[in-house]
Amino acid sequence: GLPGMDGIEVCRTVRTFTDCYIIMLTARVDEIDKLVGLSVGADDYLTKPFSPRELVARVRAMLRRPRPSEQADAVGTPPLVFGSLQIDVAGREVHRDGEPVDLTRTEFEVLAALAGQPRIVFSRQLLIEAVWGDGWMSDPHLVDVHIGHVRRKIGDDPSSPVFIRTVRGVGYQMGVGE
Repeated sequence: GLPGMDGIEVCRTVRTFTDCYIIMLTARVDEIDKLVGLSVGADDYLTKPFSPRELVARVRAMLRRPRPSEQADAVGTPPLVFGSLQIDVAGREVHRDGEPVDLTRTEFEVLAALAGQPRIVFSRQLLIEAVWGDGWMSDPHLVDVHIGHVRRKIGDDPSSPVFIRTVRGVGYQMGVGE
């Protein structure tokens, strides 16, 4: 147990100031305990003994779902600007020189992942996890195909790209634009 406070009280207190992910790990196996834990704000409830692999799978599943505050933040977020390229993540719109750019859902997700963290060089695997989730099984070179489509649609010259840079041997990174 926890000194001075039980898990239910900790969860209730934490929920008063944040909507962070909470998984209750407990020896309490009764249905009523699970219902109370979930009703006071836990996102998941796992009873001991549990498999570490199951815990990791549950954490990964949680991380695929945006928190309500993340969704609310996105609504008021100004577009990301890279030279003549504007990316409105909340509105799921892309403009180049003021003209709309028509991207598929996957193409938009690839561009948004790169633009959302322009200092990060994304390996194929990192982009796969950001766009499709870590359980995605396919040829990692499909990432290159989507990058090619995005570059073509946003008018980024593949021989000397300014928006989506190739970092040889590593992956892709958002450039500053022209």
